[in-house]
Amino acid sequence: MKTTPRFENAIKRLYKAFHDNTLNPECCKQCAVGNILDNTDSWKHLSDLHGSLELNYVGKVHQTLGRKFNGYSPLELLKIEATFLKACGFQIPLNHRNEKPKNLGGKDILFNGLSETIALLCKLDDIPDVMDYQRLFEVEKKPKKLIMN
Repeated sequence: MKTTPRFENAIKRLYKAFHDNTLNPECCKQCAVGNILDNTDSWKHLSDLHGSLELNYVGKVHQTLGRKFNGYSPLELLKIEATFLKACGFQIPLNHRNEKPKNLGGKDILFNGLSETIALLCKLDDIPDVMDYQRLFEVEKKPKKLIMN
């Protein structure tokens, strides 16, 4: 399957973060987008709220100028982060009053977030979902041969 360099880069970073236990939805440097962007938190200035899908003034300027961050536009980054947070069980945008998962450090919660995030990355790059395990179980239908005695 042919993928894009930005997709490959993002997947490698997310996979490494998941297995190194450095994927943390509540930290702007260790969340999905933080990991994709070299563990920096500069992306948080694109929106006023963590998990929001709405660009602020700075984000709109970067979006209008066509600025890319490791290949992703500001709006794409906000979609990636919102998808990750929602799949981890957070009510977005993040704040102290909104719901969050009880077992935040659980690998199953992070895996759900990672899976949904990767599905979105595939959709953004118009490639088949690499996390779709159902294709592994598809059986190719072959015509049955009629045996006559």
